[in-house]
Amino acid sequence: MSLFLLTIFSVYSAVHVYAFFKVKAAFPFGVAAGMLLGFFLAVMTLAPIFVRILERHGYEFPARLMAYAGYSWMGIIFLFFTLSLLIDLYHLFVHITGLIFHKDMGLLIPSAGIAFLGPLFLACGIALYGYIAAQDIRPEMITLRSSKIPEAIGRLRIAQISDVHLGIIVNEGRLRKILQVIRMANPDILVSTGDLVDGQIDRLVGLAEAFQEIQPRFGKYAITGEFYAGLPRALEITRRAGFTVLRNEAVTVEGTINIAGVDDPTGRYFGQSGGMSEDELLSLLPKDTFTLLLKHQPYVDQRSLGIYDLQLSGHTHKGQIYPFRYMVQLFFSYTAGWYDLSKGSHLYVSRGTGTWGPPIRFLSPPEVTMIDLIHGR
Repeated sequence: MSLFLLTIFSVYSAVHVYAFFKVKAAFPFGVAAGMLLGFFLAVMTLAPIFVRILERHGYEFPARLMAYAGYSWMGIIFLFFTLSLLIDLYHLFVHITGLIFHKDMGLLIPSAGIAFLGPLFLACGIALYGYIAAQDIRPEMITLRSSKIPEAIGRLRIAQISDVHLGIIVNEGRLRKILQVIRMANPDILVSTGDLVDGQIDRLVGLAEAFQEIQPRFGKYAITGEFYAGLPRALEITRRAGFTVLRNEAVTVEGTINIAGVDDPTGRYFGQSGGMSEDELLSLLPKDTFTLLLKHQPYVDQRSLGIYDLQLSGHTHKGQIYPFRYMVQLFFSYTAGWYDLSKGSHLYVSRGTGTWGPPIRFLSPPEVTMIDLIHGR
């Protein structure tokens, strides 16, 4: 975990160094201005760390200000970096073309000022749009027919939330919108597929309790995510919200559906691992009953295929901000949406309901997934 965080921090620092030299190329400045710019970029680089420190010590208001500034900046600078890199590639293409054809193609290359301001303004515009888009929680409707669903029950509706990241950015306002979507759908079961909580939210009273107004007839079930808030705190808040937390455990609900949940593999970095394997857990369940597997990261265990009917996952956010979905695809074979697996198993990967880091979503809208299970073939 420490190596992963070090890698992320190194990449983020490098992006800021790149931005520094882009500014310098566009608007040459002296030592004093360079020091001021360097200080600002250093503070923004370290902002996520400052947020955690302020949060841990109970300074909610400064932590919230720093979070909005630092994480919004994170979204903007990564968008700027991507757009600016495209211009750099264009410069390289024009330069190579000129060398090949022995022509001066300087007129086709924008000035350093335009090459800097263009990506900056476009990144800010996309970030503003993405901030608004992140508030637009929408239902995603899925229907699955199965002979394992009792004909007498008609339709069994499952509402899935994932990666809500309740904290100082995703707070009361966003949660009200999420709960309104769930309430209107009137699900029979509510599941949370990890990362319900993000950070120490001791002073944000009422977030967990707000879930109490949602009381599906077959209950609420949750699994752990990546332990951002620390496991004890995350479990406390999740249970206070009325969820039954399944940690390498399974239940059969009213003889109608099996629900199994497994811990996220990141738990081993926190000394939280062990218990029976996924396929061993699933093998203990009634075979003639529909089996729902809750698993935070969308990895498919080949040994479990055919034992469960539907796996619900999240984690990827579908990249959250385009074009980062392509980076996600380097690490995950299943990034978002519906997948028909082998041996009669299926997988649905949620785009996520909240946001992690930047309060921005671009071409990856947040969702509350409604899965209707219907008797049939």
